[in-house]
Amino acid sequence: MTRYDAIFVGAGHNALACAAHLAKSGWKVGLFEAEDRPGGAVKTLEMTEPGFRHDLGAMNLSLFAGSAFNRTHGAELARHGLEFVPVKDCFASVFPDGRWLGVSSDLAATKARIAVFSAGDAETWEGLAKAFPARAERLFAILGAPMKKRAIARILFSLLRRDGFAGTLELGRFLLSSPRAWLDETFESDEVKALLGAWGMHLDFAPDIAGGAVFPYLEGMANQSFGMVLGKGGADIMIRALAAMVEANGGTLECGARVERVLTSDGRATGVELADGRRFEAGRAVIATVSPRALEGLLPQGSGDAGFDRRMRAFRHAPGTMMIHLALDGLPDWADPALKRFAYVHVAPSLEMMARTYAQAQAGLLPDEPVIVVGQPTAVDPSRAPEGKHVLWLQTRMVPGEIKGDAADIITGRDWESVREAYADRVIAILERHAPGLSARIIKRSVMSPLDLERSNANLVGGDQICGSHHLAQNFLLRPAPGFADWRTPLRQFHLAGAATWPGAGVGAGSGFLLARQLAGR
Repeated sequence: MTRYDAIFVGAGHNALACAAHLAKSGWKVGLFEAEDRPGGAVKTLEMTEPGFRHDLGAMNLSLFAGSAFNRTHGAELARHGLEFVPVKDCFASVFPDGRWLGVSSDLAATKARIAVFSAGDAETWEGLAKAFPARAERLFAILGAPMKKRAIARILFSLLRRDGFAGTLELGRFLLSSPRAWLDETFESDEVKALLGAWGMHLDFAPDIAGGAVFPYLEGMANQSFGMVLGKGGADIMIRALAAMVEANGGTLECGARVERVLTSDGRATGVELADGRRFEAGRAVIATVSPRALEGLLPQGSGDAGFDRRMRAFRHAPGTMMIHLALDGLPDWADPALKRFAYVHVAPSLEMMARTYAQAQAGLLPDEPVIVVGQPTAVDPSRAPEGKHVLWLQTRMVPGEIKGDAADIITGRDWESVREAYADRVIAILERHAPGLSARIIKRSVMSPLDLERSNANLVGGDQICGSHHLAQNFLLRPAPGFADWRTPLRQFHLAGAATWPGAGVGAGSGFLLARQLAGR
């Protein structure tokens, strides 16, 4: 039986980052991925026509570009082909009256756009941008730290020393605030609030969900301060570089190899058994980057802790997502041609609309007016499509994994197989209000319902692209369960990593790198 130091169940970007760092540290690592290629939700495929490269899920690689992992290993990743495309015009929102508002890395340009809606908000924005470096240092110290007593105590001591009790308390209040609470106390324009509030919907934070204010703030200020980056030719360039780094350092990556169960002995993980019957031994660690609900299958006898097993079965997923990938003969004809420069355009005109959409999806209803995230990657990276052509990346948030009805009372179907195309038609029709003639530009479209997303990646339960709600009851010290935010489990040498664990979703390789450093330091 082949022996590794560490075996990985799954080969998403967190598993690859963890394996790469351990391999650099001298560990013998093996990754086993059920799908036909690594990457998890970070894949780039020709889903419509040859030559049109569509990011299946994640498109924005800014988190990875600025991650601790990339700071440590970026030079080697670059040698393996990792290349970023910088974005100056990052994101915008369109409104029913034809006006729009967008954030560019040029502060003067952003400020001028906001001033059209509110002179006071323009000044507030500039103040937030100038204060961002100092505040970001404090926030990233928390969001990038292990959720362990010693690390938390060290961060708290540092905050108290620099900001005093009042400043530390204010930061804590901000971390607990809902998007609406922070936006209402910070800005006066409804349009500015909607511009930022849309980012909360990317991460399961409707306007009134506690703990969600930090995400619109960070996305807005980081894009303002640093811009955004996409992967050259597609987000999968990151995955290909990570996989090459693993293999260059002696690691093994096998796709189409589903792990059937984790082997155990005397309360310790000792290896894995694949669906084809092969067994592999792990001398130091088995690391699963799976949805917590999948542990019931991997550990048929349980972890040895009934309370932990119960919490894994009860792990809460966020509402679903529908993805629509379009091959186009030209970018959408927005009311203002300047919008063609932006990487993202949100069709999410108000906090009230976002709250209604979220509530409908949570109730099992097809939203009458979903939030639409329009990704325009070929606006900044034309290499993703044939010359003169474009791809459009449409993320529809939120939709239910299981349909109980239609909030618009039009679609009668209750299963995604029969509803998928009809609901995609609704999304395109909404988009046409802001970009007339879009349908005529479509060469071909590919629609993925929440169930299609889950079929493509078992971690996307019900189409949840962030692998678990990030609400306060399931975040920070509580992700994925109280007492297990440090990636360990009750089973010795068996660890969890990935979006379901701290620090959560996104392509920052946070859990993988933090776990790797923890293991390699032992």
